[in-house]
Amino acid sequence: MQILNYKLYYFLGIGGIGMSALARYFNHYGKTVYGYDKTESRLTKQLEDEGIHIHYDDDVVLLKKIIAEFDKEEVLFIYTPAIPKNLDELIFLQKKAFKLQKRAWVLGEVTKQFKTIAIAGTHGKTTTTALVTHILKTADINCFAFLGGISQNYNTNLILGDANDSNAFVVVEADEYDRSFLTLHPFISVITSVDADHLDIYGSQNEMHQSYLQFASQTQKNGVLIVKKTVDNDLNIKDKRLIYSLNLDTDFSANEIHIVDGQFCYNINSVIESVSQVAIGLPGLHNVENSIAAVAVAQQLGIKGDVINKALRSFKGVKRRFDYRVKSKSIIYIDDYAHHPEELTAAITAAKQLYPDKIITGIFQPHLFSRTRDFVNEFAASLDLLDACVLLDIYPAREQPIEGVSAQWLLDKMSCKNKSLVKKEHVIDFLKTQHCEVILTLGAGDIDTLIEPIEAYLKQIEL
Repeated sequence: MQILNYKLYYFLGIGGIGMSALARYFNHYGKTVYGYDKTESRLTKQLEDEGIHIHYDDDVVLLKKIIAEFDKEEVLFIYTPAIPKNLDELIFLQKKAFKLQKRAWVLGEVTKQFKTIAIAGTHGKTTTTALVTHILKTADINCFAFLGGISQNYNTNLILGDANDSNAFVVVEADEYDRSFLTLHPFISVITSVDADHLDIYGSQNEMHQSYLQFASQTQKNGVLIVKKTVDNDLNIKDKRLIYSLNLDTDFSANEIHIVDGQFCYNINSVIESVSQVAIGLPGLHNVENSIAAVAVAQQLGIKGDVINKALRSFKGVKRRFDYRVKSKSIIYIDDYAHHPEELTAAITAAKQLYPDKIITGIFQPHLFSRTRDFVNEFAASLDLLDACVLLDIYPAREQPIEGVSAQWLLDKMSCKNKSLVKKEHVIDFLKTQHCEVILTLGAGDIDTLIEPIEAYLKQIEL
């Protein structure tokens, strides 16, 4: 495969979840892998332990030293659109006309050698991608997977299979940001949701929907398109497709949903083979719906009900997706990646379902000025579901501040009586003044740097 013909793979923004999976992939095949990232993290440390070279200063001099050992045509530079456009290393590579490609293009090239299963959607795609992968692994089907999170079952975002098998599958999270998923031409396509997001890229929800329709149309002619009922309604898809829902009369659905010992138990109705008495340990009805999508995919590959049931029951989820960090009689601490109003609502509602008699305290870091601006009222409504809300400053990522858009502005929109604006470095001290029973950390920025300190503090007061 041509994408494996380079000797050096250099990543700008290597610490991103999608970038790091590709870095691991090329490292696995014995290639020299280097990368830059602004911030050291647990993930970048793991990459370094695996033999990948990473630096944390935007350093053109160092970059020149690294690439001096290679001919120009032997090097592939890979970047994520999430990095700043004024990055010195990026500007240097653009001026010198090096082979420079977006992460999405590289992933598209990798998938060309496999039968691709691609899961897209504003939310639900990471869990569904990980669940499809786990079902395939449980069924001993040869597959690779590029996940948008760290699987709890495999402790990685890259699953490796046997590339010499012409029938190998690759399961990928199809990211709509920057229209990245349009590099994919899947054998099986799934769309879990099309709620408005990334309007800084698309401009309008209608324009975003047009990209999803394009993604759907790129499903191979002999392949299968699987969409949630609300997606089918929103996109008005004309192509042949299979439809799933939580509990409607669709091709795939669930019934007799109930909770036993913290697990959702239910039956899955299917036009192929219904599966009885399944159970999944993930909280929230949205995860029941994600599992229906995963089962729909599995049944296209002939996987039987007993294997599906075994996989669902053994699925541990994805790190930073309703991820229990502390669970005792006196305190519960859950971390979640939720950064869109619908995701916040799902996570908070799941916590309230599981702990109806406890005080739910959420610590939320808004992600992007543009997203906060576009959905400020929706964010306020979601956060008002909390009993207490601790709001952090907006994490800017790639953006510059927008006048009038701030965490204080969002806070003022909220009607929650117990709400506070707190600096990230003061969160632990603030928690010491509060009566907390269930704590949620929520967000996609650098709020993850609070996880271990909060966990250590809570375990300390448990002693």
